[in-house]
Amino acid sequence: MSVVPRTCSIASALEVVGERWSLLVLREVFYGVHRFVDIQRNTGAPKDILTKRLTTLVTSGVLEKRSYSEHPPRFEYHATDAGTALRPVLLMLDQWGTRWLPDAPHSETVLLHDCGEVVSAHLECESCHCPIIGTDLTAIEPPTVSPGRDRGRGPHAADHDLDVVRHQGLEPRTR
Repeated sequence: MSVVPRTCSIASALEVVGERWSLLVLREVFYGVHRFVDIQRNTGAPKDILTKRLTTLVTSGVLEKRSYSEHPPRFEYHATDAGTALRPVLLMLDQWGTRWLPDAPHSETVLLHDCGEVVSAHLECESCHCPIIGTDLTAIEPPTVSPGRDRGRGPHAADHDLDVVRHQGLEPRTR
């Protein structure tokens, strides 16, 4: 029997941004650094690897290339909407590193919100507005429908399973 790994959005996202240099490129772009030479200097990434990571981030729609020189051809890299949506993820990762890796080097850079205050990110439940701490989460796998699964359960068994999933506040995944 072959093992089929669990599919999820986390695995898909890691295909794009789950490598150290990719996250450091995004950090630099979020700090306002857009040119290859400056990104390379601030991350320490080898040029060939940085080129590959930038290509992946551009082709995946996380960054866009903007020309700033035709002779020689030179580009800046800017976050797309998809890239900008990753900024809170990096903020949370930064806060995690500061808290749980106290002996590691830390940035002196602080992020200010538009209100003028230093940002401290947190997650909260959309329904009850309580903070999410991690131990208060439960993963629930929605029932899957397979051709042989519904034998003997009647023609509407799969519909019933989907109603149960929806009642639990979940939406069934489409594949």
